[in-house]
Amino acid sequence: MIDLTPHVRAGDGIWWSQTSAEPTPLVHALLDQLPSIGAVRAFVGLTWDRRLTDQTPDELSVVSYGGLGELRRLSRRDRLEVVPCHYGALPRLFAEHRLPCDVGFVQVAPPDADGNCSLGVGVDYIADALAHTPILIAEINQRMPSTHGAPVIPLSRFAAVVETDRPLLEAPDREPAAVETAIARHVAGLVEDGDTIQIGVGTLPSAVLAALEGHRDLGLHSGMISDAVLRLIDKGVLTGARKQIDIGRHVTGAALGTATLYERLPHLPVEFRPASYTHAPQVLSQLTSLVSINSAIEVDLTGQVGAEQAGAAYVGAVGGQVDFSRAAALTGGRSVIALRSTARGRSSIKPALEFGSVTTARTDVDYLVTEHGVAELRGCSLTERARRMIAVAAPEHREHLDIALTEHDLAS
Repeated sequence: MIDLTPHVRAGDGIWWSQTSAEPTPLVHALLDQLPSIGAVRAFVGLTWDRRLTDQTPDELSVVSYGGLGELRRLSRRDRLEVVPCHYGALPRLFAEHRLPCDVGFVQVAPPDADGNCSLGVGVDYIADALAHTPILIAEINQRMPSTHGAPVIPLSRFAAVVETDRPLLEAPDREPAAVETAIARHVAGLVEDGDTIQIGVGTLPSAVLAALEGHRDLGLHSGMISDAVLRLIDKGVLTGARKQIDIGRHVTGAALGTATLYERLPHLPVEFRPASYTHAPQVLSQLTSLVSINSAIEVDLTGQVGAEQAGAAYVGAVGGQVDFSRAAALTGGRSVIALRSTARGRSSIKPALEFGSVTTARTDVDYLVTEHGVAELRGCSLTERARRMIAVAAPEHREHLDIALTEHDLAS
């Protein structure tokens, strides 16, 4: 195990990302050595490490932009500091040292013949944080593929390295339920041949991508990709031929899928770019055919979207939803929010957001999609928006929503 004490000091700010199936040895070394190091603050975008979230040392303060993965467990225990921000703002926050960046733990591919390492499947905000982090400590994973698009890191840039040979974090697709298939079919009807799509990962996004198999010449510009993207490339649906920029190439910041996807990435027309490119308004504004497809926890009758909290706990994040939704609504094609009409027996469409956080403003939502249909909201008055959303709510909840609409003056 690597000794971190020559490189990490009490009071330091640390960041890391997790792209392996098992917790990184660097993180566990930090947890083991904290009693001798002292208090540190760590920025974590995503983690599946139960030791970190169940046995969090008192010396460690964890900071993130949301409650992704196992971080929601920390949020429920009030051990997570959330910095509310758009994903596209992370590069600037690191540049201004508003986020912890004294030491960075990074997982990379083995060095090439010139001694340079690729960030592999996890470029995203890490590539932007590198320039502002004086000390880098690397895990060189023999199974991390070298990917295209992002700057490489000279081996000499690392203060210390540990070499491993272990599987990357995998997220195999689950079979979509009937409700997800229905939502996906409605969303696919909003996408036109030649559009450039942005979509996340998970069962519903995979179902949407599967529903697009009859389309032609689609492009992709997104924050993360999965095996569902690979299938559309193989079927000749995703070609990028009609993109306004990056023609013929699919742009992403990260990948989360199976070993098959990771093995094929070096041979695909997929470019991994930093968040300062994937989420930048000056880049997204050039994609005039952009269709953003995002999900939500709840939506109110004016079209405001909540995608961060369930009760007091953070279970999501602002993430890139606003970056893409706003670009699609203003300069692109269409901004789509897709969600199940109910969650745990309660309506996901509500008179007012229950959990307090407005993730995406109503002005940036063109379409709301549930398994019951599509509500087109662009150009509609507040009252008309509410009526259209009630029409795609779960039938058993429509009367309650109608009463709420009657009793409340939405225009106020």
